[in-house]
Amino acid sequence: LVGGSHCSGRLEILHNQTWMSVCDAAFDQQDAEVVCRELDCGAPVQVLGAAAVGKGDTQMWTQEIQCRGNESQIHFCPVSSTKHDCSNDDLQVLL
Repeated sequence: LVGGSHCSGRLEILHNQTWMSVCDAAFDQQDAEVVCRELDCGAPVQVLGAAAVGKGDTQMWTQEIQCRGNESQIHFCPVSSTKHDCSNDDLQVLL
């Protein structure tokens, strides 16, 4: 999580040696539960858009993350081949 604290901020994931910001169209409450558990932050309180933290300068992760909610880490979640149109204004933030 970038631009906030240990348990809030813009979500970035490492993919092929590159940090990528996760698009909020590709992220939901079950995905947030996995990230919060992985970071030892308890249950997610709110899932917000980017206005709360600001834009990133990384590439966008546009594929849909499809966690069931019981995974221990986000990289264990399946990923859909569906890609979403995202801008840097459309980033995922966890609080």
